Amino acid sequence: MNVRLTDGRDLPIEMHKVRIVQRTRLAPAAERLAAMQEAGYNTFLLRTRDVFIDMLTDSGTNAMSDCQLAAMMVADDAYAGGESYYRLADAIRDVLGLEHFLPVHQGRAAEHLIAKTFVKPGHKVITNYHFTTTRAHFELMGGEVLELYTSEALKTDSTHPFKGNMDINRLEAAIAEHGAEAIPFIRMECTTNLIGGQPFSMANLRDVSRIARRHGIMLILDTSLISENAYFIKRREAEYFDASIGDIVKAMLAEADMMYMSGRKSTCVRGGIIATNRREIFDAIRPWLPVYEGFLTYGGMSSKEIEAMAVGLREMTDLEVASSSADLIAHFVARMVEEGIPAVTPPGGLAGHVDASKLLPHLPQTVYPAGALAAAVYLTSGVRTMERGTVSTDRDVHGNEVMGDLELARFAVPRRVYTMSHIEYVVDRLKWLKEHADLVGGLRFVEEPPVLRFFFGKMEDLGGWGARLAAAFEKDFGPEA
Repeated sequence: MNVRLTDGRDLPIEMHKVRIVQRTRLAPAAERLAAMQEAGYNTFLLRTRDVFIDMLTDSGTNAMSDCQLAAMMVADDAYAGGESYYRLADAIRDVLGLEHFLPVHQGRAAEHLIAKTFVKPGHKVITNYHFTTTRAHFELMGGEVLELYTSEALKTDSTHPFKGNMDINRLEAAIAEHGAEAIPFIRMECTTNLIGGQPFSMANLRDVSRIARRHGIMLILDTSLISENAYFIKRREAEYFDASIGDIVKAMLAEADMMYMSGRKSTCVRGGIIATNRREIFDAIRPWLPVYEGFLTYGGMSSKEIEAMAVGLREMTDLEVASSSADLIAHFVARMVEEGIPAVTPPGGLAGHVDASKLLPHLPQTVYPAGALAAAVYLTSGVRTMERGTVSTDRDVHGNEVMGDLELARFAVPRRVYTMSHIEYVVDRLKWLKEHADLVGGLRFVEEPPVLRFFFGKMEDLGGWGARLAAAFEKDFGPEA
């Protein structure tokens, strides 16, 4: 939460005590260069022993609470009928207001089951914006993803509070063009990961829900960051200033037919769920759960994770928990803006984002500026970030490059993991990098998988710019920096 200081500034203060710590190490620049070269200029392929601050993702990297860890000790390991399942069912009913659920090992497992059950060749799946694995699952089943975002969505410098909204006019037009029978469902992601963790408003969700129901189309929410989206609704939508996070979460889910979640984010647990109040939806998906995940009462999760998720669902509705990363991200973005770093505004959930096209204007998209920026950040700081741009966009069926809508370097801020000093360090190294941006060159693939290439693809730095950047950094900060 934010507290007001005597000089009028707001400070995002941690509403927790650190009781267990994990050691980290800042490798010298020369070691970082060698690690980056071995990883093929892909931050996913770095070893954690070479990473100082890991801002690759907030998925499965959040700090669990003491109550979650305690709950794991009373888990019921029965293969079928385990009591841990029923405790999670109680939490889902109490917190989400949903009666039927299926446990899965993570969010993409939920996407797989939903796609297999509902998406057929020729279908059009409508969303406010895609996520990488989501689109892959829908397209593998023969569907096409239609992204009906608003005109504000791709503006990286903006004051619009809800850039994750769906364009209602485009939605009506898409239904009129393709017909409701060709649209298995509409998907709303909270928050929209690939365009800066941007939330949608409750008003927009209600409009989408009203249209979906009028046409008999199912509405699905990807709720992986639902507590953060609820927090932004509370802070940015006047109607909800006095509402609790829990009440907002329930109100959001009351507009949908089904939800799915990667528990790795809002609930801080490595697992996932699909949940609904519509028995026919539950019955349609359930037969596939044992085929791909496991039995109904554990799915793809361990019983310990199930217990921890039950606690995490309740904890995510606490204002201090829902705001923990969002407020730190807001501070992070504000500091970047102060230093002239082209951060995505307004700040969203999940991460602070840097517009690589603005920081590295000399690099065309064909040489992957966001990927180059992520590599350069690691070389000059030991901080691991993630490319969210053209590298994260697979080629089309003809092998042609598909340019990303944006070129972003994503600095994920896991819940309750990093402190203000870590943020200040990152901002300082970005400031140095901005002043030496001309040293950063492009990348090209030398190993390129056919799907989700950003996970395992390897690249090389065009012209050997990585070594020159590391040398310039060493000159200013010394060999041990």
